[in-house]
Amino acid sequence: MKPTLAVVWATGAVGTVMLGILTERDDVWGEIKLVASARSAGKVLSVRGQDVVVQELTPEVFDGVDVAMFDVPDEISAEWAPIAAARGAVVVDNSGAFRMDADIPLVVPEVNAAAAADRPRGIIANPNCTTLSMIVALGALHRRWTVTELVVASYQAASGAGQPGIDLLREQIAAVGGSDSLGDSAGDVRAALESAGIDTTDIFPAPLALNVVPWAGSLKDNDYTSEELKVRNESRKILGIPDLKVSATCVRVPVLTTHSLSVHARFANPVNAEEAKQILRDAQGVELLDDPAAKVFPTPADVVGTDPTWVGRVRQAPDFDNVLDFFVCGDNLRKGAALNTAQIAEVVAAELSR
Repeated sequence: MKPTLAVVWATGAVGTVMLGILTERDDVWGEIKLVASARSAGKVLSVRGQDVVVQELTPEVFDGVDVAMFDVPDEISAEWAPIAAARGAVVVDNSGAFRMDADIPLVVPEVNAAAAADRPRGIIANPNCTTLSMIVALGALHRRWTVTELVVASYQAASGAGQPGIDLLREQIAAVGGSDSLGDSAGDVRAALESAGIDTTDIFPAPLALNVVPWAGSLKDNDYTSEELKVRNESRKILGIPDLKVSATCVRVPVLTTHSLSVHARFANPVNAEEAKQILRDAQGVELLDDPAAKVFPTPADVVGTDPTWVGRVRQAPDFDNVLDFFVCGDNLRKGAALNTAQIAEVVAAELSR
């Protein structure tokens, strides 16, 4: 008998992507329950060609559920994931509520699928979308040469700030996109947006249209942001290297969806760029797009709406020992959130079906 799945916050941005992913992937589920707030309860959504009525989030909704996928704010996960687990469901949580808890596995199936089986609290965490945009490719290279240091710059899409981030970038682009003089003097983009009555500092700390903003998340220790520390701490946990040296700079860019990262990775053993390219070609969940002579490499416009981690610009750094430089792109709403959650759930489903 196939296990029962609950999708919690099925009406949200990632939840909507999740329903599409469930339709596209192998049918490993029996009943699929859709769960959301009282405001959304009663809506009818299509899952795998069937109409399903959204149920209100209550303790009883998890009775008989084998796996529950949560895509909710941290505070809701912190309250409700333990309730679902106490009712017998294995929770796969996409929030940041449990990622760094020592007794909660942080799982990327292509990298550390076996960790999903050790879940003493009945909860498995899904990494942050920025980490996920990099770690599948990095994990494949780590298995060959053992990574020791990372210096990373991320270029993060507006959708990393949710639907409000997408909406704001669209507004800003519409307001300034038709001008042929913006950018001629300092502050004119900000002034144009403010004169149009469009926010410039609420969601992002500076205008995002026609701009890049070297800030994502909130201020933390040593002037790093929360997003930058997630890249460090989550990479350490997923790869099982507690002392991995990582420095990240997270930059918000005027892209709607798909995060990119420039990665400078040092390994314990001598590396080879051509062998690295072959490893990436063969790696599960990775697509190599790398022809420098023809200027072929991945960009967010190519990658959005796709599942793999796309890699290009793979180089062996001549001035550094055992270092590879490469560029990665990944759709932050798919592999960066919904897809990885679904993949973890499928690992659990396979375990429960044995």
